[in-house]
Amino acid sequence: MSFPARRLRRLRRTPAMRRLVAETRLSVDDLVAPLFVRQGIAEPVPIASMPGVVQHTRESLRKEVRALADLGVPGVILFGVPDPATKDDEGSQAWAADGIAQVALRDVRDEVGDQMVVMADLCLDEYTAHGHCGLLTPAGEVDNDATLDRYARVAVAQAQAGADVVAPSGMMDGQVAAIRRALDGAGHHPTAILAYAAKYASAYYGPFRDAVDVRIAGGGDRAAYQQDFRNAREALAEVALDVDEGADMVMVKPAVAYLDVIAAVRARFDVPVAAYHVSGEYSMIKAAAERGWVDATAVAIEQLTAVKRAGADLILTYFASELAHAL
Repeated sequence: MSFPARRLRRLRRTPAMRRLVAETRLSVDDLVAPLFVRQGIAEPVPIASMPGVVQHTRESLRKEVRALADLGVPGVILFGVPDPATKDDEGSQAWAADGIAQVALRDVRDEVGDQMVVMADLCLDEYTAHGHCGLLTPAGEVDNDATLDRYARVAVAQAQAGADVVAPSGMMDGQVAAIRRALDGAGHHPTAILAYAAKYASAYYGPFRDAVDVRIAGGGDRAAYQQDFRNAREALAEVALDVDEGADMVMVKPAVAYLDVIAAVRARFDVPVAAYHVSGEYSMIKAAAERGWVDATAVAIEQLTAVKRAGADLILTYFASELAHAL
């Protein structure tokens, strides 16, 4: 056996040695927990396609956030699930002061103060009757420019409710610039923007639709405004636009199937890079584990370590609580 081969073997010999020389280290500090809060329910509602994940009540949300803070998880991102009766063509509950997201943001801020970074997903699809991420033209297509005004309203409402970070996920052209102008104009200069900059029209989002009770009317899709999964160079162009418009952080979504994109974004841009380990990635691991085929925690750690190795600085994952215990 050659000298280099023997050296490599020596450095793998014991768990302590492997830990000592590990190139990539996944820790609780890397994790952001996505949480769902639903209007008008008395008890948490389990999401059947996402084992272990629930739609929270306001009370259970506060308890969950407190538990995550005590585990050392540094951030959460909130998704509001409104009463279906409140949905309209504009998604007006997304920016209403008494909308479920704004109420929940105030609850979370009251519970943990500045102990955690409180993020808010910024989109309209949960709140619109048609299920798209923006306003529609008479022809039924998403009206990019008209949607920007609504995103600006949502950003200000979320900042006023206590969000440290607003995270526009609709992939509208110019959304970051419009949101930054609105935040600064309303005096919310400290509020950061995490742009869903490379968000793909992915088949991995299926369970998330159950989590937020969103279906596109007429069976349409978002392929016209989210990215084509066959394209990588396009992602770099999208990220560049968002960084130029003032994004403080950028996101690649999904994560594991787009490690090449994460690595390319990390190499090119000097801002924090987030990756979203999405519902489908989570649920596939859980489904396999329920059948005894894999160890869910071990696979999750391996996948998220790969995401970090590719260059992600922070990872949004439904495994946050589970991994905080394990790590």
